[in-house]
Amino acid sequence: MSLTRNPGRVAGFWYLLLIVIGPVRLIYIANKLFVRENATTTVSNIAAHQWLFRFGMVSELVSAVLLIFLVLAFYRLFKGVDQNLAVLVVIFGGVMPAIIYFVNVVSDAGALMVVRGADFLSVFDKPQRDALVMLFLRLHDLQFTATLMLAGAWLFLLGVLVYRSRFLPRFLGVWLVIAGCGWLMMCSTGFLSPQYQDKELVIFQPASFGELVLMLWLVIKGARPPALDAAASSSAAG
Repeated sequence: MSLTRNPGRVAGFWYLLLIVIGPVRLIYIANKLFVRENATTTVSNIAAHQWLFRFGMVSELVSAVLLIFLVLAFYRLFKGVDQNLAVLVVIFGGVMPAIIYFVNVVSDAGALMVVRGADFLSVFDKPQRDALVMLFLRLHDLQFTATLMLAGAWLFLLGVLVYRSRFLPRFLGVWLVIAGCGWLMMCSTGFLSPQYQDKELVIFQPASFGELVLMLWLVIKGARPPALDAAASSSAAG
């Protein structure tokens, strides 16, 4: 069945690309280049691997665009279930986090500018410049933590749509709702008690796998709203 005739597979395709590209900056580059509480080593790593750091910036821009395509595909898939909820999925899951991703790239660009040593930064000595780089990177992390509130909201809404859709398994809807609640708690903990955020991530990580299962289901089996099946049957009968 072609992608154009199966909107679920279209959404699954965009979801797959996002899951592949999204972790590049967030996980791979962060683990490879950044050393927590060590600004000097972090700056040295970025200076030695500037193209890798730039690639992370580009991957985040691409992720923002993919996110927009993904939520639009979900809107097409679920608008017949509840159009108002589908619109909220587009806003909370696509438009708002995409904007923050672009702001995150600006934070990384600021860090790279300091690493490269712009002329107007000569008034700062080396330890001060290293501290500025860490400040920009920490701002990036805090901005990402803020997006967890949006991630929780959109997964909760998406879970409700999946549960009510009848053309996707209800257990996926419940799983997504639980994952959404987990991300909401992660965001709150990140600002109220950040020392416990890593422990909370371990607890809620199984819930986050709901997104991966949904993506695999859509890619492999796809999904077609009943309205599209009815329209296809009418066309065939005509």
